[in-house]
Amino acid sequence: MAPRRPAELYRAPFPLYTVRLHPRRPLAITAGGGGAAKTGIRNGVHFLQLEQIGGRLSASLLHCHDTETRATMTMALAGDVIAAGQDNSCHILRFSLQEPEGAGTAGKDGSGDRGARRRRGAGGGAPGVAPGRAREVRVESLQRVRTDFSPDALQKAVRFSADGALLATGGADGFLRLWEFPSMKKTLEFRAHDGEIEDIALGPDNKVVTAGRDFQCCVWQQDQLVTGLRWHENLPGIPDKAYRYQACRFGAVEGSAGALRLYTVQVPHKRERRPPPCYLTKWDGKSFLPLLTRPCGSEVVSCLSISDSGTFLGLGTVTGSVAIHIAFSLQRLYYVKEAHGIVVTDVAFVPESRPGRELLGGHEAALLSVAVDSRCKVHLLPTRRSLPVWLLLLLCAGLIVATILLLQLAFPGFL
Repeated sequence: MAPRRPAELYRAPFPLYTVRLHPRRPLAITAGGGGAAKTGIRNGVHFLQLEQIGGRLSASLLHCHDTETRATMTMALAGDVIAAGQDNSCHILRFSLQEPEGAGTAGKDGSGDRGARRRRGAGGGAPGVAPGRAREVRVESLQRVRTDFSPDALQKAVRFSADGALLATGGADGFLRLWEFPSMKKTLEFRAHDGEIEDIALGPDNKVVTAGRDFQCCVWQQDQLVTGLRWHENLPGIPDKAYRYQACRFGAVEGSAGALRLYTVQVPHKRERRPPPCYLTKWDGKSFLPLLTRPCGSEVVSCLSISDSGTFLGLGTVTGSVAIHIAFSLQRLYYVKEAHGIVVTDVAFVPESRPGRELLGGHEAALLSVAVDSRCKVHLLPTRRSLPVWLLLLLCAGLIVATILLLQLAFPGFL
């Protein structure tokens, strides 16, 4: 059965580059920009309230935080704190949600309801929530640190550690920088790659994984190289410089508390008339040995996300397509060709916390995607039907009995 076309949750007034979902609140945060200094299109961080309305997941705009001339290209979330990569710097923002005074009650001139409608309608947002549930978002700028020093400086990756005590940044100059949080005291700085850092993953035992455009994906302990990953060591037909690493993420192992797997995406280094496939690789989270590698289509992958339980991988492509794979087998479970009109810049799963489960509405998973086409869309994965264990055992027993009877008929005296 073909997947349902994704629903458009929200349309921003500028290209969207990143999306994050709050783990404990029905809140999505999108960000991007259009180069305000040259184009006049504003840059900003938008806060969207998510909820089920009439059996459908809907989003309403709560707040637009103006970032002036700075477009947000990367973003990490730790509780109510945002680390936003803007140009050559990382901006630390703290936000809070508050019920406005008189929310949902209009004054004598009806201004209360009109204000709520303006908040819901700004930016061409999706259907709004009831005025009585309208909230106000307050954003405070805490700090700004420079994180890239190349001539064409750009912070390309930012990650919080699991406990929120450490922040890692990487950019066009190839340097990995680690910062204590919330003091933003720099604790480590070294060149991890010859060229741009594409992605960063913070793993167990204070290890950091970096993916660069220099064909390398490296595991670091402080500034010491632990190992370099070799995804194609069991695929001798692939030359060393044919592929580069595009993304790296740690994910939980379903049913194994505390265990982690590393997932990487490899994309062709050069574009060809007949494009070769991209690849997904699953790695052991401790030994960093490759466990499984599978092709994931010929469209160049642009972004990767992993669900909280480690069950699913979400992929976006430069041609606007979106896919969901099973993490265990790396098999594709969901695919929509050109869900967006242009490159998908980020994908994020709805959290599997209680607020997140309430948003799923009976679906097994939901993936949000954003793209340069300014749209935020939701991809719903129907719950997979499975047979009860007792029924499987009964079917197996019946198959064994039927096989024995057939053998008895074919070879009298078999028993």
